[in-house]
Amino acid sequence: MRKLMLLAALLAMLIVAAIPAIAQVSQETEQEGESGEVDQSFTVTSEGDNSNQCAGIQGVANTGNAQNNTNILQYASEADDFEFEEVGGTITVSPVNTTECTQMVNQAAAASAVK
Repeated sequence: MRKLMLLAALLAMLIVAAIPAIAQVSQETEQEGESGEVDQSFTVTSEGDNSNQCAGIQGVANTGNAQNNTNILQYASEADDFEFEEVGGTITVSPVNTTECTQMVNQAAAASAVK
């Protein structure tokens, strides 16, 4: 009986000693995403009496930040205990611009010969 009480006291001391160590396990992360402004301007000009122009213009911009902070605290576990399925950040920009131009010059020219 005395050995059992000694073992119980030893386990109680072990638990009391381990609680502060467990309480100190923490992890803090901070990630901020900032983006700037986009200013796109396009100018198409054409000059002349007989000019023909087709301009397919498309501006594409992205100022975002891909957030990829994964907050994991590994305590009393193994590295393969975690599964990373939807982690990481992606920014996809896939514009499509289809411009069809049918350009023709229909000009009647008269040629006269001086005799």
